[in-house]
Amino acid sequence: ERRKWIHCFQNVTAVLFVASLGSYNQVLYEDGKTNRMSEALEIFAEISNSPWFSNTAMLLFLNKHDIFQEKILKAPITLCPNFEHFDGSGYEASLNYIQMAFETACESPTQSVYTHVTCAVDKGNVEAVFEVVQDIVIRRSLKEAGLLDGLVTGGEEIVHDKTKPTVGGYEEVSGSGGN
Repeated sequence: ERRKWIHCFQNVTAVLFVASLGSYNQVLYEDGKTNRMSEALEIFAEISNSPWFSNTAMLLFLNKHDIFQEKILKAPITLCPNFEHFDGSGYEASLNYIQMAFETACESPTQSVYTHVTCAVDKGNVEAVFEVVQDIVIRRSLKEAGLLDGLVTGGEEIVHDKTKPTVGGYEEVSGSGGN
């Protein structure tokens, strides 16, 4: 079905893609078989590699890190078919592996993936992430208009370097504030 409407989003500045970190050991409600994280990876790969989004920033939100942090103590990410070859353990290693899986699913050399580890019920976290997202969108628009050289924020390059696949490098945004 996506093929019928995906062209409607051509020329958008950014795509926000939210994947639940806590879904690696769950199946889809619709069929009771397909792993939710596998489905999210497949959809992300399809969208990020679509010719309709070849020059669009991909903003990847790996959400529910709080739930993931608790779950990973009891159930390894190898329960997800996409991660069955993972040989690490613990929160950081598992999170980095999941992030790497999403970022490398985007194979387009012209595509930028901006990854944020989030907890949507943490108001401060969400506000901080959306400030960063707003900055990315504004800077990208200014660059496309020829008014800004390079895409930098805070003096540092923020584009995922596809020539150096790494396990680390995710940005966890934290903020103050409650639910």
